[in-house]
Formats: sequence, C-alpha cells, structure tokens
Amino acid sequence: MILKNLVQFQVYDYLKDNILNGKLQNNTLYSETKLAAELGISRTPIREALHCLSQDGYINIIPSKGFIIRQLNENDMHETIQIRCAIEGFCTHIIAAEVDSEKGQNLINNLTNLLDLQESSLKPNISLKDFMEYDHEFHLALVNYVDNKEFSQTFQRSMYQIHLTTTSALSFPKRTEDTLNEHKRFFSFLKSGDGDSAYHILIDHLMMPLNMHILKDNVETKF
Repeated sequence: MILKNLVQFQVYDYLKDNILNGKLQNNTLYSETKLAAELGISRTPIREALHCLSQDGYINIIPSKGFIIRQLNENDMHETIQIRCAIEGFCTHIIAAEVDSEKGQNLINNLTNLLDLQESSLKPNISLKDFMEYDHEFHLALVNYVDNKEFSQTFQRSMYQIHLTTTSALSFPKRTEDTLNEHKRFFSFLKSGDGDSAYHILIDHLMMPLNMHILKDNVETKF
C-alpha cells in the first residue's frame, strides 16, 4: 500500500518512531479511534498508515479492535536472516567484482567511514543506539550498491525485524565488539576483491543471532 498524502506520512512516521523508541508497549492493544482522537485527525489517515505499518512488519492489526506491536519470534528471525543472506550475499559478490571501479571505491570509502563511526560509538561508553544505526547503515550500503529497487524495498520492509533481531543479539555480552570485528574482517576481504571469503564471513555474521538464540534456548532448557 502506498501512502497518499502528507498526513498519512506523518502518522506513519510518528507511529514508527514511537515503536522504535519503545513508547508503544508490547502486549498492548491500541485503539485506532483513540489514536485518531489523540492526534486530532480523522480515522482515514490513521487507517492507511496502520495498513502500511502492518505491511512493513511493525504491527499486527486486530480486526474491529485495533493493533498490537509485532514481536519477534523464531520463524520471523529465520525468514529475515534468510532474506538478508540471499540479498546481501549476492551484493557482496557484485561489489567484490567491481571494487576497483569508481563506484566501488566510493562504497569502500563510505564503509570505512561507517566502521570508524561504529568503533567510536563504543568509546568511552557504549552507545547502543548509535552502534545499531551504523550497523544498519553498513548493511544497507551493501544492498543499495546494486541499484536494485526490489532488493532495497525488501530490505526496508524487513527493517523492523532486522531491528528486533539486532537488539536481541546485541544483548549478549561482548556481542557489540564481536560484531565490529566481523564487519572489519568482512570489509578487509571485500576491499581486496575476495568475494568468496567476504561472502562466507557475511553469512556467518548474519546467522549469528539465530545461533545465539538457539544457544540461549538450550541453556534455559537445561535449567
């Protein structure tokens, strides 16, 4: 669904920001009517924005009742990671083959800057919000390189699930430092044009949250 006017865009962005910032709580049913009253607008732009948020994976609409914030489950995690492996893996090989071109070097410069920013966000105190933002920008830069609208749109539609997966993974001790080191290793091979090595590091990196989730479940089961 495409948002048709400015009010719908504003409602969409307002709700999305509140979801990402934790202002809208999990396991809470929100009323479309009450939301329209709070914002002082009609239900039509609210309804359109909610349908787009549902399609983009941020909420689940409960017919005739309202909506709830979508939560991460194992199936969502599997599917999101598989999508990322397919898209980012393909992009990695394309980039490695073109790394010496002007376009390739521009990307390398951008990734270098993002790695520096990501590392800086860990010093002296970890800024998890900044770290995650640079992490997303790093991966999005790989996807956007190939100028494939379907890739970019699919990645954007998965952004909330990516956000939840990343948040879950980074809750493990030292995962921020490990993530940065994996980015650096991947970047080193990508920069040298070794697409196969970069690809294998990328897949291991993207699969890590799922492996950590399984490990956590196994540990909890033992106790």
